[in-house]
Amino acid sequence: MVNFLAKRFIHDHENTTDKNVRQNYCILGGILGAVCNLFLFALKLIIGTVMKSIAITSDAFNNLSDMGSCIVAIIGSKMANRLPDREHPFGHGRIEYISSLIVSFIILLVGFELFKSSCGRIADPEPLNFSAVMMMILAASVLVKLWMYFCYNTIAKKINSSVMKASAKDSINDVISTSAVIVTTVIGSFLPFQIDGFIGVIIAVYIMYSGVNMAKETIDLLLGMPPSKETIDTLSEIILSSEEIVGIHDLMVHDYGPGRVFASVHAEVPDNADVVHIHEIIDATERRILLETGIQMVIHSDPITVNNEYVDGIKKQILECVYEADPTATIHDFRITDGENRINVIFDMAVTARKPAERQRIVDEAKRLIVEKDKRFCPVITADEVFYE
Repeated sequence: MVNFLAKRFIHDHENTTDKNVRQNYCILGGILGAVCNLFLFALKLIIGTVMKSIAITSDAFNNLSDMGSCIVAIIGSKMANRLPDREHPFGHGRIEYISSLIVSFIILLVGFELFKSSCGRIADPEPLNFSAVMMMILAASVLVKLWMYFCYNTIAKKINSSVMKASAKDSINDVISTSAVIVTTVIGSFLPFQIDGFIGVIIAVYIMYSGVNMAKETIDLLLGMPPSKETIDTLSEIILSSEEIVGIHDLMVHDYGPGRVFASVHAEVPDNADVVHIHEIIDATERRILLETGIQMVIHSDPITVNNEYVDGIKKQILECVYEADPTATIHDFRITDGENRINVIFDMAVTARKPAERQRIVDEAKRLIVEKDKRFCPVITADEVFYE
């Protein structure tokens, strides 16, 4: 269904890297969600009112919050697509993440209000007007939410949208919660006491739990997360495909919203290479990365000594000490200043440990092992933090 609607209403729908196509997919998902959730809200509100069920009414207002979330998603996608300006030179892509955060707050608010209403029903229970026909209609509404899940999920995969992923997750949560309401309401109709209020409390807690998880995921995106392994592997493969580039380090990726990713890296090149030629290689590599991944990359060249048996021999000894101190550590920018009784070994050491104290402990251990290896060695180490796993 999504593909059919995309072909009909989205120009150049297969070009999902285009920001306007991406925006139109978000709007399409938002409109579908708003219409379906408004229908489900009205349907469940009528059934909940007729049956006097706080659980079904709670489920109805959950759909109303979903409709509000869809409207927020539409507005957010439009705002995120605005061009960069003087105040926001990297664009407005993170507005999409802020939209997801607003959605999570709406879900939390609805869950809290339903929790209070359900507690009131526990304190003052009312008998249900059970109707098999209405329960069958309610069961049919689950299929609508299941269809919405597949629609959202399809769009999320096409454009890698956090808002659509959140909406898909919320839809499958609704499938579970509505199914639980149906089962427990049917069972409750045969019991001598009312469990409707307790069901409402469980649903409300479940809704709030979903809101907290969604907020956490969105806050992580806003604060900045490490790039995926796929991104690291792709960038490394492209950069190292050139024979002139012998290694890379200090790779950093900055996410300013979908389609607005910037990165920088240091590329190690032979110190005897022609500077102009190296510049042309790096220029071509940056353009290739932009073309193939959409990432705007800045590559800094670091000249290093290569094919020198003496330097390579010392570097091999240093690597043994570094790996003994931390098997996951790497070194770069290696150079030496040679003397008769003193050899300064100077390099940067990339350590995956997150705590500064732990990084320093590893560096200190590497220094101790290097000095033990050869008393002439004087290690000068700069500890680097690795910004990805």
